[in-house]
This record gives sequence, structure tokens and C-alpha cells, in this order.
Amino acid sequence: ATTEIYTLSLHDALPIWLCLGEILMNKNITRRKKLLQIATSLSYIDPDEIPEIDLYMDQLTTFMEDKLNANKRSEDDKTMTKTMINNYTKNNLLPPPDKKRYSKDHLIMLLYIYYLKNFVSITDIQTLLAPMNNNDCYNGESPVNIEEVYRKLFNYEIDNYNDIIKSILSTYDKASDMYDPETDAYLHDMCMVSMLSVDVYVKKKCIEHLIDDMHSVQEQTLKQNAQKAKTAEKTKSTEKVTVTGKAKTAEKVTANSKTKATENTKANRTTTGSKKSGR
Repeated sequence: ATTEIYTLSLHDALPIWLCLGEILMNKNITRRKKLLQIATSLSYIDPDEIPEIDLYMDQLTTFMEDKLNANKRSEDDKTMTKTMINNYTKNNLLPPPDKKRYSKDHLIMLLYIYYLKNFVSITDIQTLLAPMNNNDCYNGESPVNIEEVYRKLFNYEIDNYNDIIKSILSTYDKASDMYDPETDAYLHDMCMVSMLSVDVYVKKKCIEHLIDDMHSVQEQTLKQNAQKAKTAEKTKSTEKVTVTGKAKTAEKVTANSKTKATENTKANRTTTGSKKSGR
């Protein structure tokens, strides 16, 4: 027999299949179920729930607070504040609002920041989101569509969330093989925390490596684009000088022609006058 557990935050989108026999045989079912409950009760925002209309600051913070409130470690924690958002804008993590209104893309980028800031530095987040803020540091073939990227990642997490849950429960069981979770709760949990931390540490190092590579590529792309802009400006200036030079030459030729014509006219008048005097 099986039972199906859903996370309310994903609107029944994450079915987690668990064998009842396996759970019932576990002598420490309460603690194991508690971990399962934590892992499956985290809140996420479905792409279809993101408002199509632009939001003012108060509306934006209220929306995120309502949708992500379940993720708080304590009641005093803040999901997203005005100060946070203003600081993200000042630090170029987030584009400035349009007439004090924030678009769907703004909200999605805030979601990236919300999750990433837990284990990635602000500088690294700047690098990761830079192509979404500035096309000059992006050299890919596909256009950067913020909503499309978020939707693909969200769907991937829905499809693969079961694997994350299984991994956590497997780590719990491995810690239980080392120490009894009832009689040696501290040693059991310390081992589990250590094993989970190693997993996080290795993945964090991979993340940092990927972001370092991104930074190098972005620096190179910015330099190349700056050089192209400089070359284009130089070419434009040269063309302008050439056109100006041609115009001045044309004016000079015209002026010379007028002068010559005037001189010829004077000469003709003088000659005519002399002829009349001779007569």
C-alpha cells in the first residue's frame, strides 16, 4: 500500500510516494516524519501565480510575504522588506522600478535573490543575474527570457523533488545506523548534520566555480563590446570628418568658382570698357 503526501504550497503538484510498511517499521517514526514534514512544507511560487500587472512596493512585499511565509525559521524573520529591495537595486542586483512599479521580471529576480542569498554571496548573485540586467555582458545565442527560465526551473524541481526527499531520508537512515536516534540523539543528529553539510559544501563549491567562470566570460564580453562600441564611434567620427571634409572641399571649390567667375566678369567689363574708350 502507498500513501501520497502533497505540499500545499505547490498546489498538489509534488506527489511524494512513500511505502507505508517502511515507515511503520521505523522505530523513530516521529522524528523521521518531522523531517519529511519540513522538507515537503516549504513554499514556492508557481509561475502562474505571479501577477501580470505591475506592483507597487507595498504590494510586492505583501505578495512575497503571503506566498513564502511558511519558509521562515522564526516569526521575527522577514521575507522581503523595502530596505532589502532598495539595497538590491543600489547594488545592481535588481533593475530600478518603472515609475515606482515592479514588473513580473522584477518579482522573479527577487525570488532568485531570496533563495540564493542563503548560500551565495551578494557579489556572486550580481554575477549570476548580470545578463538579466545588462545585455552587454551576455554572449549567448538564445535571448534571456526571465520568465521562461524560471518556469523551466520550477517545472524541473516539481519533477525531481522526490529525489531530494529520498536523499534526506536516506541520510537520516545512515545516521541511524551509526547512532540510535532515541538513546544517542545528539550523536545521531550531529552525524546527519555533518553528512548533509558535506553535500551542501560540495555543491556550493561547484556553484562558486560556475559563477567564477561566468564572471570571467562576462568581463571578456564587456571588454569586447566596449571595444566594438569604441571602434564604431571612431568609424562614425572618421566618416563625419570625411563628410565634413568633402563638404568643405565642395564649398571651397564653389567659392573658388564664384571668385573666378567674379574676376572674369570684372575682366570682361574692363575689356569692354577699354574697347569703348578706344572707339
